[in-house]
Order: sequence, then structure tokens, then C-alpha cells
Amino acid sequence: MNNRRLPIIILSVIAFIVLLTLSSSLWFTIEATERAIVFRPFGSGLDKQNVIGPGTHIKAPWNDVYTYKVNETSSEENMDVLDKSGLSIHVDVTVRFFPIPTKIGFIHEQFTKDYVNVLVIPEVRSTVRQVMGRYTAEEIYSTKRAEVESAIKNETEKILSTNNVNATAVLIRSIALPEQIKQAIENKLQQEQEALAYQFRLDKEKSEAERKRIAAEGESRANNIINNSLTDKLLKMRGIEATLELSKSPNSKIIVVGSGKDGMPLILGNN
Repeated sequence: MNNRRLPIIILSVIAFIVLLTLSSSLWFTIEATERAIVFRPFGSGLDKQNVIGPGTHIKAPWNDVYTYKVNETSSEENMDVLDKSGLSIHVDVTVRFFPIPTKIGFIHEQFTKDYVNVLVIPEVRSTVRQVMGRYTAEEIYSTKRAEVESAIKNETEKILSTNNVNATAVLIRSIALPEQIKQAIENKLQQEQEALAYQFRLDKEKSEAERKRIAAEGESRANNIINNSLTDKLLKMRGIEATLELSKSPNSKIIVVGSGKDGMPLILGNN
């Protein structure tokens, strides 16, 4: 009885081992940040259209599954470039990117899973060199850094997008110039700032001088108008009016009419 069961037991163990061996070829799991495509060597070949999403899936043991990370990732590049004048500049650049999930089959067909080294990095380095070659070291170092970053991002994004990769950012982390050139640029920038401050003071002083000139001209015109309107008769009339007002005060006084200069009244008093 035991001898009859022995072949069955052996076959069962062999079947279990075979099933266990094949299970790793039958089942595969895709994480939330991944997508996959299948290559069928005995069928349609690379299935570019049907991208497999997250979860556990089954496949034929002879088919191959290629898994791609589709979350945003980054690559840091250190490189030497030439500016518009041929000056060597060392730059550190970071590029952030991700493959378009629905297009990983096309990426795999053109560049394989090594698309980062085959496509992304070479294009980024080439674009950085081309863009920085349009500017001087001074512009890259100081006044046009944001403009350079924007140009690199736009041109990199345009190239990569035609190959089914999205570039979300290209950032210049640092720029290293020869110390002598760096010092010359910083001195020039300082002098420009001082010149701007001096020009601001000059403009302020000119504005104040102009304000005073306008005020003086206005005052002069007002005096001319008053002087032209003051006739002898008007002055005598104003003098008489003032004398009458003074005569109404309680202080003791003597008013002699017509005895002052030009016939104006005189006021004599003990105060």
C-alpha cells in the first residue's frame, strides 16, 4: 500500500516544485508609481498600446514584462560650458522629469529602460551648452540667470516632449567662474550700484532745486502783481483806514490829520 502511494507522493512534490517555480513567471505586481508593458516573443511582439497599471497580474511564462517608474524623478549634472565670449564656466544643473505613463511602450522601443542615460541626460547637457553659449558670464552670473533657466527649461521640455518625456523643471544650482573673473564682475556690479545711488541723489537734488525755482517764480509773480496794484491813492486810503482803527483803541493819543509824510495822519500818544 505504501509502495503504491510513493509514486503519487513523488509526482505531487515534483508538481508542487514546478508550480512554485513557474509562479514567479506567471504572476507579477505593479506598484502605484509604476507602469508596465509586455513583450510577447511568440505573438505580437512589444505591446506598446496596452500599458499595465498598478496591481497583481498574470502572464504567460515565456512573455517578458518591462516595468517603468512614472513618478517624477530628478538628475543632477555637473558640467563645464563656454559662454558667449568663450569663457569656461562650471555649472551644476538639476532636471526634474517623468515618462508619460501611456507612452512607455514607445520610450522602450526607442531608448529601452536606460532612457534616462540615452535620452534625458544627453539632451539636457546639450541644451544647457547651447543656451549658455548665447550669454556672457556676467549675464549668467548676475542679471539674466532666471532668463537662462527659463530658456533651458523651455527648450529641454520641447525636445523631451517629442520623445514622450515631460521635463517639469531645469534648475541652475550653482555657477562657478574663475576667481579673477568673478571678482571683476562683482566689482563692476558694485560700481554700477554706487553709480545708480549717486544718480538718484543728483535727480533728487535737481527735483528740489526745480521745486524751489518754481516757488520763487510764483512768489515773484505774486509780488509783481501786488506792486503793480499799489497806487499812491490806494496806500493813502489804507493808511487812513488803519489810523481810524487805531483811534478806536482805549489808549490816550492825539491824531494830527494831514501832518504826516505824504499828508498821512500822525498819532501822538503817551504810550
